[in-house]
Amino acid sequence: MSISVHTNKSALVALQNLNKTNDDLAGAQNRINTGLKIANAKDNAAVWSIAQGQRADIGALSAVRMSLDRAKSISDVAMSAGESVSDLLVQLKEKVVTALDPSLDTASRTAVNSDYKSLLRQITQVVQNSAFDGANILNGSITGGIRFLANADANAYITLSSKNLSLGGSIITMAAASSIGTVTLATSIMTQLDASIANVNQSLGDLGSQAKQIENHNVFVSKLTDVLESGVGNLVDADIAKESARLQALQVQQQLGAQALSIANQAPQIILRLFQ
Repeated sequence: MSISVHTNKSALVALQNLNKTNDDLAGAQNRINTGLKIANAKDNAAVWSIAQGQRADIGALSAVRMSLDRAKSISDVAMSAGESVSDLLVQLKEKVVTALDPSLDTASRTAVNSDYKSLLRQITQVVQNSAFDGANILNGSITGGIRFLANADANAYITLSSKNLSLGGSIITMAAASSIGTVTLATSIMTQLDASIANVNQSLGDLGSQAKQIENHNVFVSKLTDVLESGVGNLVDADIAKESARLQALQVQQQLGAQALSIANQAPQIILRLFQ
């Protein structure tokens, strides 16, 4: 190899190697700092694009879970209110059966009728106050039920049906102004009450089935989100233990490269000895 004061090939090679080591060292440090082996499109465009698509699905599923959580809250409130209404209907039956007793005097019958009307008012209060976030599926304000998101594409839904438990409706047929002040009135109310109890129990069964479906689907969406997050991690997450070992090796290479460059830079000094 010729000796030249203009070109130091050994120093150039040593500098190239040192620069490459520095680049590799910076990459390893970045992977350790971010925890990602593919942090942007420059690292691997194809894999980064796939990961971004999966992240979009994960974000969409988060919105689905929020919708399902709201559905669960609405159904829980409705179920609690419906069970209270069912309990009140049971109490009503006791009052109606008592009113069917022909031996009751006027004062006792009036008291029983007053209790009956009080229970009717309680039913109305329960139904009107069974709302969550402005949604009440028991008072007739919502017809056809409420649809909630079921998938990340927002083109599938889970429906929570509405059940109108207002007095004088198709489920609870007794009117708010009804009375059991006489045996004849009590007899008529008894028929309506038995039908109303059966209707309410069936409605609660329907709501319970839908609430269970919502709960199960929410669990599925949660598991699907976890799987997608794990899949993204498999694509882009860095092996920190491996990167740590690589970082130490590159640091040694950096020091050796610096020493090699220093030695190569001293080579032209030999020329001075030729002229002594």
